[in-house]
Amino acid sequence: MVLATSEANVLAELAQLLSIETLPQLSNKSQPGFHVQANTVVRLSLRDCGLTELPASLGKLANLEYLDLSGNHLTFLPTSFKALVRLKTLSLAENELSICPPILQELANLEKLDLSSNKITSLPDGLSQLTRLKELDLRRNQLTSLPSSLWQLAQLQVLVLGENPLIEPIPDTIANLSNLTQLYLHNLGLKVLPDAIASLNQLSILDLGHNQLISLPDSLFSLTNLTFLYCSDNQLTSLGAGVGKLTSLIYFGITHNQLTSLPPTIGNLSNLQELRLYHNRLTALPDTLTKLSNLRELHLNNNQLQILPDSLAGLTALRILALADNELRLLPSASGALDSLTHLDLRNNQLRLLPDWLGQLANLTFLDLRANCLRNLPDTLGRLPKIEKLDLRWNKLTEYPEWLENLKQQGCSVFVSW
Repeated sequence: MVLATSEANVLAELAQLLSIETLPQLSNKSQPGFHVQANTVVRLSLRDCGLTELPASLGKLANLEYLDLSGNHLTFLPTSFKALVRLKTLSLAENELSICPPILQELANLEKLDLSSNKITSLPDGLSQLTRLKELDLRRNQLTSLPSSLWQLAQLQVLVLGENPLIEPIPDTIANLSNLTQLYLHNLGLKVLPDAIASLNQLSILDLGHNQLISLPDSLFSLTNLTFLYCSDNQLTSLGAGVGKLTSLIYFGITHNQLTSLPPTIGNLSNLQELRLYHNRLTALPDTLTKLSNLRELHLNNNQLQILPDSLAGLTALRILALADNELRLLPSASGALDSLTHLDLRNNQLRLLPDWLGQLANLTFLDLRANCLRNLPDTLGRLPKIEKLDLRWNKLTEYPEWLENLKQQGCSVFVSW
């Protein structure tokens, strides 16, 4: 490896700054170091080095393409930074920047820029000069508004704005970002979404969690390429029937809202694998849930369910069914088709009887029946071939069948209240 004298001198100065003998070559992204290609430094990591400022000589690394400065105490960048014209990836995350350094707008080749976890209060109008930018992370700053220049970054594919104290809504000009595949708008205090969001038809991931949304606009349901949709911790009272158009969804999280029912069209989400609905106010479930043939996890804890539909037996791919903290008195009479089920959580309900089909769940490893009103147990539970944990505490059992001891001897953890 033969470096130009100017580059070698920069590395030596950095090593002295870090109080080490020599700066090592990069072997681990979490440690400082550099990487050389064609006898020039193209990658440099100075993350978590406690730096309060950067040497002006850094600008002499003119062929640098990747620079990680995250986890330091930087409040500004040297003017020589503008010489890093070949830079494609820059991370300034977890520093102490209060403004977005204007010098960044001169780095026209930037494709990835991470400014997360700083103290930035505003963005420069010149941001729009970064015409090649594909990923921009601005989460955990102090932004109260967003400049029009942000919505001119037409090549953006990933935009992270979450955890800022915005006092302005997202504008309709978000429609300009038609290449977005991932959009993170969590924890922004949003009360409404613009209808223009419908223009983001390439979106695969959308995070709307921890806001103040009371409804989802119908325009959102035209985003048929969505695979992950996060809407948890809002104030949603209902879901529109249009949700059934999101047929590409794999994950749908809508926990900690105020939903009292689900539209029957939710059964159209044939690719859904994980549905999280805990901490809502659901009193019943639609029979159309049985159409979710790929569903592996269904989380319904902390609702007001009193009964489950028999159609639940149609969820043949289901592995995890969480129903704790509801008002269930009975389980469906026939759900033996849940052959894939491994985890069943029924704690803190009002169950008095258990159906025999529970003992037919050949793959069940975890069964939680704590804090119900059970007096007797079906003998079929003793024939669960793969059960590893059975929790029966805080019930009203009048007797403890012999097969409980047999399960223990087979290696199952059995918890009871004597």
